[in-house]
Amino acid sequence: MERVRAGVLDIAYREFGPPDGPPAVLLHGFPYDIQACEAAALRLAADGVRCLVPYLRGYGPTRFLDPATPRSGEQAALGADLLAFLDALGIGRAVLAGYDWGGRAACVVAALWPDRARGLVSCGVGYNIQNIPAAGRPVAPETEHRLWYQYYLHGERGRAGLAENRDAFCRLLWRLWSPTWAFDAETFAQTARAFDNPDFVDVVVHSYRHRFGLVPSDPALVEIEARLAAQPAIAVPTIVLLGADDGVGPPPATDTDARHFTGPYRREIVAGVGHNFPQEAPDAFAAAIRALL
Repeated sequence: MERVRAGVLDIAYREFGPPDGPPAVLLHGFPYDIQACEAAALRLAADGVRCLVPYLRGYGPTRFLDPATPRSGEQAALGADLLAFLDALGIGRAVLAGYDWGGRAACVVAALWPDRARGLVSCGVGYNIQNIPAAGRPVAPETEHRLWYQYYLHGERGRAGLAENRDAFCRLLWRLWSPTWAFDAETFAQTARAFDNPDFVDVVVHSYRHRFGLVPSDPALVEIEARLAAQPAIAVPTIVLLGADDGVGPPPATDTDARHFTGPYRREIVAGVGHNFPQEAPDAFAAAIRALL
């Protein structure tokens, strides 16, 4: 495990492949950790790609440097962390690839700092930048019921439930979101250790409240959030990968995200894959990154 001070964090990460290879950053989501990306990273490393796989804020050994820093899980924080990570390692441009929270970080950097992204692989949701000003508008009941866990975390009962039952809560999400993925107890246990981070609950709860406008931003991130509220286009070459069996965000037949991408763009729905795309389909994930290199 490597460590680097980047922005407000001491980020723990793993590195695969030659240090002089073309760089790619592989980013996990909630409730997962770097194990999700390791199989794909090993495949790419064998091809000479330098793969960097960091723990996001609130996960694993990654820690905040200052006890006074707000434990924010907002999208601006994830993007700022990724940008600081690239800066700290002296990486000018990289392919950014992720899903869920990690895909959101990658989309934020690709949209606001496109000179830092050689390409983008976004899984689960193509345009993964939240439209917070519109978050109060209801969506179809079929979609609403899949978001029960977010609404649960809006209240203090949900915070307490996550704190007391984090393993059971996250294991349930794994099962619901990847119904055709036959993961075993050891696979989950390896990742669940990352949820013991002392900031995990605070960061997760803030994330799911902030996206609905229920809590304020970290004051240091207000300007970034304002830029994201404009729903900026993404111009870098992009490949969107969607699992056909994703239980939280089933891919729609019509591509409603394409309008946000102004550069080369490809969308692919992969059969037999759920929400945890890199871990369930490491070959497809690695192939998309390789295509952008």
